[in-house]
Amino acid sequence: MKQSEGKLFTAGLSSLGINKAREIRWNLSPAELVEEAIMNGEGKLTDTGALMCDTGVFTGRSPKDRFIVEDAKTADTVWWGDINIPFSPEKFDQLQQKMVDFLEDRKLYVRDAYAGAHPDYRLNLRIINTQAWHNLFCHNMFLRLSKKDLEQHQPEFTILCVPEFEADPAVDGTRQSNFAIINLTKGMILIGGTGYAGEIKKGIFSVLNYLLPQEKNTLSMHCSANVGHEGDTAIFFGLSGTGKTTLSADPNRGLIGDDEHGWTEDSVFNFEGGCYAKVIDLTHEKEPEIWDAIRFGSVVENTRFYEGTRTVDYTDSSVTQNTRTAYPIFHIPNAVNPSRAGIPKNIFFLTADAFGVIPPISKLNKSQAMYHFISGYTAKVAGTEVGVTEPVTTFSACFGAAFLPLHPTRYAEMFGQKMEQENVNVWLVNTGWTGGPYGIGSRMKLAYTRAMITAALNGELSTVNYTEHPVFGVEIPDSCPGVPSDILNPRNTWEKKEDYDAKATGLAAKFVENFRKYATFASEEILAGAPHVEVTA
Repeated sequence: MKQSEGKLFTAGLSSLGINKAREIRWNLSPAELVEEAIMNGEGKLTDTGALMCDTGVFTGRSPKDRFIVEDAKTADTVWWGDINIPFSPEKFDQLQQKMVDFLEDRKLYVRDAYAGAHPDYRLNLRIINTQAWHNLFCHNMFLRLSKKDLEQHQPEFTILCVPEFEADPAVDGTRQSNFAIINLTKGMILIGGTGYAGEIKKGIFSVLNYLLPQEKNTLSMHCSANVGHEGDTAIFFGLSGTGKTTLSADPNRGLIGDDEHGWTEDSVFNFEGGCYAKVIDLTHEKEPEIWDAIRFGSVVENTRFYEGTRTVDYTDSSVTQNTRTAYPIFHIPNAVNPSRAGIPKNIFFLTADAFGVIPPISKLNKSQAMYHFISGYTAKVAGTEVGVTEPVTTFSACFGAAFLPLHPTRYAEMFGQKMEQENVNVWLVNTGWTGGPYGIGSRMKLAYTRAMITAALNGELSTVNYTEHPVFGVEIPDSCPGVPSDILNPRNTWEKKEDYDAKATGLAAKFVENFRKYATFASEEILAGAPHVEVTA
């Protein structure tokens, strides 16, 4: 039978040793996968038609259980440490065989897809799942093949995701029973003991972060991207809670993608075919694009219904704060197809600075851009914890340290080269606090942030005067259309200027302290972007 019909099909998996599966359902449609998931007891339909599923014990990624096989290919190229934990090739082979044996007489769902919307940079994938809803997740998140491409598909990377299989740490070399292991030589990812679907998505992102900079001279980026009517591309970097998805979802600009992109010599392209968005406290008023995208074919994870209904209560965090939805990008009306556009003209580093120090918008030179790119700063506020009122600094290299197999300076230097070559404007945008730190000041108004970004995109900030920040050295515009001038310089918004100066110096010291682990590998040009502050060892 033809593999596209999704009937009993066994060819194509024998090279992996998978020969005794009870049934293999190949490239099923979303409707068929929803039916399978419901029949399997994996989920329920919501009143919008989305499939609601639980991920089990793990409601997020488990970074300490993510490994990369250390072999001749990776030994001297991977940035080994707490993020990239080495795993032996022998243990990988042993674990793979145990997983294959575990699949005997089981029903499997197989999907052929690819990552990378640029044809010259695509990575062909094959994903093998034991759960139908995971296969639907993969249909949504990766790029979908045409019928003709399916017939010619040759996978370069295979993902074997078996949540029901648990490792024996004493025998298999894992830390505990769950694991996600990348083998860059064999072109495989093994995932077991966890039902969190994000491990699949981020596994492939890590692979692309290894391959593209080294083999394709392409900068891989953890960012969102959109494009204007004139073809001007903008990129938005930012950690969770900084507004990356919100600010890139502009009804006046086309969405290229919301999370993972590559920057080639002539374009920016999406790695994915969908969006994986947080939905805690989601409302139509705050996020209309995401709200409307959650319909038939979409997945919602770890949410709960209002009692007696099939309506999702997005305020319910009883399972986790990390409730999510996965939907294909074409559920967003202004998504561009294919998901690629020209080289960027403006890049925004978003931070939710809870200390009230970072200006609401400032312009960075090349050195500062590389330094802040490596730093990847934001601040988190534990507002739900009794007695905790102080903000906590958070740094994540290149705004995605957990997914970087290479040293962060490798990406930063490539970023700087592209920035200089293309004469790109880089802006640091604070979506956090003004007028004082968290607990004293107030959150920056979204309308003002949107106005500042619009002014940067329209070139309106190219004709105004700037003032250099005395500590961070960044350039602060003296005026911006649609924004009160008195909020542009954060020091002016504080009642006691000496308190601001002390807080700014303290935050700068934390930047310098965080950067020490990268300093040995950083060039003088990168180091020149550091804040102006003396820090004793």
